[in-house]
Amino acid sequence: MKAKVADVHAIASGMPHVTKWERDDGTDRPVYQVGGKSFVFFRTPRPDAVDPVSGEKYDDVIMIWVESEEEKLALVSDESNPFFTTPHFDGHPSVLVRASRLGELSRQELTEIIQDAWLSRASNRRATTWLKAHRLN
Repeated sequence: MKAKVADVHAIASGMPHVTKWERDDGTDRPVYQVGGKSFVFFRTPRPDAVDPVSGEKYDDVIMIWVESEEEKLALVSDESNPFFTTPHFDGHPSVLVRASRLGELSRQELTEIIQDAWLSRASNRRATTWLKAHRLN
């Protein structure tokens, strides 16, 4: 099953202790947080993520936190993945993906990436509790 934007919302909001912060500008670009820390962030169009042909700002970029720089590099260097980064995010533990390219991932792959994002931002207690409940520790 191919991943969709609705899956991002369902997976992120389905993690424990999550709050969804909505923008007040009328756009559907929420930020998902655990303990006040963002782990999935729907970005507004920015000059660092543009179409190389037209120069138009991408309007569908999702930022997803990762555990480490090594994980980030593994995701963005694998050409079979739709993930990318920009110089603006150098040194920042996150990857970017366009909503229009989510279908290149399976729902299971997206689930694992979002769960890892949540784990990278959750408190140790919450992460340990969740891992024990899912027998992933």
